[in-house]
Amino acid sequence: MLCLFLLRNRAAAQDILTPPPQTPAVPTAMQEHQAENPMQVFPTPEATASPYPLQWGPVTAHPRANYQFDYSTGLESGPGRSQGTVVQTVSPGVLFNLGDHWTLDYGPSLTFYSSSAFSESVDQAVHLGWGTAYGNDWFFSGGQSYTSSSDPNVQTGAQTGQEAYATSLNASYQINEKMSLSLGLGQSFSYVDQGSRTTNSLLSLGDSKSWSTSEGLNYQFWPRFSVGLSAGLGYSEPTGSVNSLNEQYQGQMNWRATDKISFQLSGGIEDQQYLSGGASSLATPIFGASVQYQPFEQTQVSLSANRTVSQSVFENEVSENTAVSLNVNQRLLGQLQLSLSGSYGTSQYLASVASLSTSRNDDTYTFNARLSCPVLKRGSISVFYTYTDNSSTQSGFATTGTGYGFSSSEVGFSIGYTY
Repeated sequence: MLCLFLLRNRAAAQDILTPPPQTPAVPTAMQEHQAENPMQVFPTPEATASPYPLQWGPVTAHPRANYQFDYSTGLESGPGRSQGTVVQTVSPGVLFNLGDHWTLDYGPSLTFYSSSAFSESVDQAVHLGWGTAYGNDWFFSGGQSYTSSSDPNVQTGAQTGQEAYATSLNASYQINEKMSLSLGLGQSFSYVDQGSRTTNSLLSLGDSKSWSTSEGLNYQFWPRFSVGLSAGLGYSEPTGSVNSLNEQYQGQMNWRATDKISFQLSGGIEDQQYLSGGASSLATPIFGASVQYQPFEQTQVSLSANRTVSQSVFENEVSENTAVSLNVNQRLLGQLQLSLSGSYGTSQYLASVASLSTSRNDDTYTFNARLSCPVLKRGSISVFYTYTDNSSTQSGFATTGTGYGFSSSEVGFSIGYTY
């Protein structure tokens, strides 16, 4: 059984810097449920074998640490102001497995820049996850997360402080051997730095709050093929902008064609209705697609594409976003892991009030290459290269004569250890 939950949360602006490797926090009960997914081609990581030394009754702790060094060129400290700088990031953290049903993960990140054009920062990430099954028919999951970051990002063209709180609650019910029902609730609060940092040159940024619900009905024709219909309703309350109500209607198809390849497709329409400001409703075709292909045991290829509508960090604006990405992971010589990825995205910024006119469209290309090698059983060392190019139709401001277009590149290495 595969359940798709359509939670509408505000999308964060894309960061320019390469993030440190992330550690997933999935309760054991959820891992067991995911392992039964017949649509999953790529094998899931195995849980740590017991006995485990950092275990106290039902609680286990998995500390980690990562250090990343990179040299970046073309990194934007403000729209049209590109800098070259050394960036060093120290990321300790710990994941607690609280029995079979709960996880708690905490990880700060300390970032240091050699250029005075950027502000050093301490980012935070906390996630509480939960999952359980009730009988053989019901499965529940949920999560609460908090993140704070102040990285340079594409949307603002500057180093921008942001905080986000996200809450989700999902449920699925197996009606019979063929039919299943999925339910979801979501809440998202986002807060944007209003220029208190010297690197924030933009003052027309706004906070946002949103709530969403979704319901879906799935029918499984055979173990490796299912279809479904879903509907969602959301309400957004952005600061300094008009409130909006949105409706989503989609159809889904999931197909494991062979042991080596699977397809997941969804498509429909989102109707966003502005509750004031005089702007017409925005009806947007939306879709999502992903392909997993494993031609050989050592090779994994994934392709994904999506089209979404999200609240912009700029006041009285929303953005229509379309993205396509390709990822290739290849194991070399039994130990080395080569990861190659490329993506293309386009964003069109639209006014949510009739009195505002916008003309910004961005096209973003990204390429990333990473070569990793295990060290001392639980450690790893990797080298990476990233290139990002963003072209924007908003090419200049009246005050600075500069815009959001830029090209940046990163080269560096990281050392990590997870226990």
